[in-house]
Amino acid sequence: MSETALAASGGGSPAGRSLRFDVITLMPEWFDAIAQHGVVRRAFDSGAVQLKRWNPRDYADGGYRRVDDRPFGGGPGMVLMAEPLARTLQAVQADRAAQSIAVGADAVGAPVVLFSPAGTPLRHARVAAMAQTAGQVDAGVVLVCGRYEGIDQRWIDAHVTEQISLGDFVLSGGEIAALALIDAVVRLLPGVLGDAQSPVQESFHPAHGGLLDCPHYTRPEVWGGQAVPEVLLSGNHARIDAWRQEQRQRLTAQHRPDLLPAAKIK
Repeated sequence: MSETALAASGGGSPAGRSLRFDVITLMPEWFDAIAQHGVVRRAFDSGAVQLKRWNPRDYADGGYRRVDDRPFGGGPGMVLMAEPLARTLQAVQADRAAQSIAVGADAVGAPVVLFSPAGTPLRHARVAAMAQTAGQVDAGVVLVCGRYEGIDQRWIDAHVTEQISLGDFVLSGGEIAALALIDAVVRLLPGVLGDAQSPVQESFHPAHGGLLDCPHYTRPEVWGGQAVPEVLLSGNHARIDAWRQEQRQRLTAQHRPDLLPAAKIK
């Protein structure tokens, strides 16, 4: 097979109903660690998540398996060619269709996401929406990791359904962005973080108005001459909840005031 897979090592969801990430990348080895370390490993071990990596060089012509060429019009760098990417995506779609048929379901085309400065900034709502597809037939997404100066625009126009950006800066390729998205989505799946309330208590969650998270403290009660806020030692959960929400609003106003207009403050 031309793809490499990081999937379940144990039981869990049937493959056709796992949350599946197909990553088109020239650097497939970058994705080894995500299924082997950290809390998200639980999702791979249980079979709730699959990750398949597809290298366009495996679908390129010639002995050198060339995937890039010089840009028309001149300029620095190289551009990823459309044809190897088209063949790669065709192989991804065929493999996903075969997996759906194997569980007795019709194939549903997965979104094709390109990481790009032109993309919509990634927000919690989009991450949560991807996580909520878990368990559905053909759930998941195809992630395209560009390299060099970019990708032939004709392939983007023909095949990409969504473009996503991590921020107003440029990376050497889309792999880091893909890893960030996969981690953000997988950690929202049931059972991954251990405590179902863990993601609810984090920054950007709608349960707290989409605000930043509040400060956290642990032992000792006094460190560096600073004491833990008294309210957290009071045992009064109503006071603690009110203090935490007040702190969320304060920190958001201080560090991310752009979030306040859309915040749903209780």
